[in-house]
Amino acid sequence: MITKEFENLKLSALGMGMMRLPVKGQGDTPVDEAATAEMIAYAMEQGINYYDTAFGYHEGESEKAVGKILSKYPRESYYLADKFPGYDLANMDKVEEIFEEQLRRCNVDYFDFYMFHNVCEMNINEYLDEKYGILDYLLQQKKAGRIRHLGFSAHGSYEVMERFLEAYGDQMEFCQIQLNYLDWEFQNAKAKVDLLRQYHLPIWVMEPLRGGALASLSEENTGKLNALRPEESIPAWAFRFLETVPGVKMVLSGMSDFQQLKANIETFAEEKPLNRKEMDTLMDIADGMIREIGLPCTACKYCVSHCPQELDIPKLLELYNEHRSTAKGFGFIAPMALSAMPKEKHPGACIGCKSCEAVCPQQLNISQAMADFAEKVK
Repeated sequence: MITKEFENLKLSALGMGMMRLPVKGQGDTPVDEAATAEMIAYAMEQGINYYDTAFGYHEGESEKAVGKILSKYPRESYYLADKFPGYDLANMDKVEEIFEEQLRRCNVDYFDFYMFHNVCEMNINEYLDEKYGILDYLLQQKKAGRIRHLGFSAHGSYEVMERFLEAYGDQMEFCQIQLNYLDWEFQNAKAKVDLLRQYHLPIWVMEPLRGGALASLSEENTGKLNALRPEESIPAWAFRFLETVPGVKMVLSGMSDFQQLKANIETFAEEKPLNRKEMDTLMDIADGMIREIGLPCTACKYCVSHCPQELDIPKLLELYNEHRSTAKGFGFIAPMALSAMPKEKHPGACIGCKSCEAVCPQQLNISQAMADFAEKVK
């Protein structure tokens, strides 16, 4: 297992995300504890020492299962990460109550890593509002030794991350972002990586396979990659990309079965970053996938000045493209961002007048996109 140095710790480069544990039945619960215990036993044996859970994963059962299973191992043999659930604004004034409950669920006295969960457009104002005392409380827990390392995870835009870092950057030790070769340009991940580098923050990665979308590719794209590395699996290419990005310390994968776990551990047995030709090929593949996904808006904003509803059309198209790129169009990032916008600025506010289309240099069918977007997120 590849390891990475973080302060005085040696972390397995692959961490086990506990959001997609094996379950009994078709829903998110109940967690199959026997199957999960078997996977964790194998992960520990193979050198994985980082486990990531959260308050809402599996409707709270993830923390309980993790606590029950990991308690069988010496506490110093693993690192446990958890998060404050600010994705629900009703939790903002409950930081102490929730933190204590998380410790009980996880059956531990401290968290090795703890995060502000999912900093985004929807909650940035509340996270930065001193009246909730979230940062102060978490810093108190860190001083008391109940949090060893404090950071944040973010699905929000570059601008949201920038606001958070301007306010709290000096107190953060790491940041967890959605990072993969498709989102390098598509979700402006490259700029986010550069931003974190400015703050000297190491990078934790979530969604390395973009929810499974990068686990398999078209026959044509598979052929291109096989010609360069015949021995490499398609999912492994996503991990090799991350090995090539400076600053990446931890890659989390939500492995829901033994096959995925074993395959990922095999990949992380040896570090094999991409060379220039391989990186260029992967970026060309990503560009092609993006063209198939979305509308090629260049954000010139000619449309904005002609919209009688004064909609931020480039932003809405960006969210529309993101939503279309997720499995079956059921992503959470676009709805989350829309929830932070007034209803009169949502795609459903488009009246279909096509004034925007008359001035669009790309000749995009914006009115149809707005109608489709409104239907998908209603």
